[in-house]
Amino acid sequence: MKIDINSDLGEGFGRWKMGDDEALMKLISSANIACGFHAGDAVIMTRMVEAAKENGVAIGAHCGLPDLLGFGRVPMDINPRDLQKHMLYQLGALSAIAKVGGYKVTHAGGHGAMGTMFAKNHEYVELMLDVFKAYDKDLIHATAPNGYAATYARKIGVRTVGKVFADRAYDDEGRLVNRRLPGAVITDLNEVVARVSQFLNDGTFTAQSGKRVKFDAQCILIHSDTPGAVDIARTVRETIEKGGGKIVPLTELAN
Repeated sequence: MKIDINSDLGEGFGRWKMGDDEALMKLISSANIACGFHAGDAVIMTRMVEAAKENGVAIGAHCGLPDLLGFGRVPMDINPRDLQKHMLYQLGALSAIAKVGGYKVTHAGGHGAMGTMFAKNHEYVELMLDVFKAYDKDLIHATAPNGYAATYARKIGVRTVGKVFADRAYDDEGRLVNRRLPGAVITDLNEVVARVSQFLNDGTFTAQSGKRVKFDAQCILIHSDTPGAVDIARTVRETIEKGGGKIVPLTELAN
């Protein structure tokens, strides 16, 4: 089985650093790079592109809400067409840095509270995917396989890969449990091994209720700001390899 190990990187700002990006870059196969709105800046973005190129890691634009203070994790009442322009702005910025560095942005998506906003108003996700396709018809969108974004992406011909989370709990409907709730963020390495092994065996994760939920996915994500993220990523990689899986970037999986 081919699996992409994915992580959100470059989430510092100026002199402030979030997570061990350099260590994670050696363990993953695809990186989602913050583009300056929820986190990141031109210098950090450039460093991430250089590190990705050095390690053969595919890069994507991790487009966030214009909200450095809230780290993009606070929903905003923003006009969907205005948000679309913000998404394109961020994608274009990372693409320019990558092009000058001799690399290419191959995937793109939204960050943080956008997931909640997308679920409540499908126009947000439709306009995001529309502009991604208009910019580059070959861009890949990794997303929850049972969500509206996956359905709309297939409808308009945007390449997709199903994505699941190694460090986040799920409810019975296959939705992420709110970070504010107990047990929502998973840091125990034994639990990570059990979750990833189960997913590799039958394509399911066990929800907090105990119900097994099926996911049609080949991308496993670790958040770089989760405590112990490097150890989690290493554990995920070792579990996949011990299970006979092959770790590949999103570019080898999208259809």
